Amino acid sequence: MSTATLDDPSTERRPDGQWAVETHGLTKRFGDNIAVNDVELLVPRGCAFGYLGPNGAGKTTLIRVLLGLTHADAGTMSLLGHPVPKHRDVALARVGAIVDEPRFHGHLTGRQNLQILAAARERAARDRIGPALERVGILHRADDKVSKYSMGMRQRLGVAACLIGDPQLLILDEPMNGLDPAGMQDMREMILSLVAEGRTVVLSSHLLDEVERTCDAVAIVDRGRVVRQGPISELLAGATFVVEVECTEPERARSLLDGTSFRPRVDVDPAGLRISFPAGTERDVVAEVNRVLVEGGISVYRLQHVQASLESWFLEVTSRLGSPE
Repeated sequence: MSTATLDDPSTERRPDGQWAVETHGLTKRFGDNIAVNDVELLVPRGCAFGYLGPNGAGKTTLIRVLLGLTHADAGTMSLLGHPVPKHRDVALARVGAIVDEPRFHGHLTGRQNLQILAAARERAARDRIGPALERVGILHRADDKVSKYSMGMRQRLGVAACLIGDPQLLILDEPMNGLDPAGMQDMREMILSLVAEGRTVVLSSHLLDEVERTCDAVAIVDRGRVVRQGPISELLAGATFVVEVECTEPERARSLLDGTSFRPRVDVDPAGLRISFPAGTERDVVAEVNRVLVEGGISVYRLQHVQASLESWFLEVTSRLGSPE
């Protein structure tokens, strides 16, 4: 995808407030099912923010509520400092969104689809069609019918449709769907370039590895409720401290560690030991593990602190909450 820029959003007057998205007590029910459950969500301006959860956790429903595609049963919300639904028209004028799979007229070309969308916006939107198509990497296919596009190309066209409105906030629902690894990298680079311009991107996804590479902060949703949120670096700091060890006599090594005062959880596998300590454990414990094993006559071939990943932290958090439905 190209790095061609659109209009500079920093030159436009913004409402007061540090949050691009703010919700308090937001709730949406479908009969007895609570799809969005008392959600407290704060998305800082000018960042890439991941909204994470398993399928069926309520991610898409929250997006639909924010955009006014379905009404909330309780709570308050604002986009770019504008209360919605009271000032929905003002807020959405600078919001671009993909909800579910993008829908287009298959018998028309990609360019023609964007021309139809631009006609409903300010005149400047027409001039952004070419740069938007270039930015998402499909300018060379812009005059092909959308019926000939792959799913990944339709995803890219969906992002281009967002960009013609020169959005300050983009809300993308599973934008990596249908993309091959190269396409994922292109999408990631484009999102980061948008953030570098001062825009905010909210990325709903279950692809934790891509979110970790792309986003500055995340929220985890489980059964409709936000259970954790904040900068990824701060959240991972609360993850279990894990040390991996390759050594002789793994079973005896485990017995030696079980007899220490810090009594970690020790799992033995063919590669050696995986030792887990509570969150907040200092790195000095690595040297202490090595001392205990060497003094016990164990030969240590490798001893390494394993940096927590977003995926491992996510599984740790959701396992404490219980298996998702």
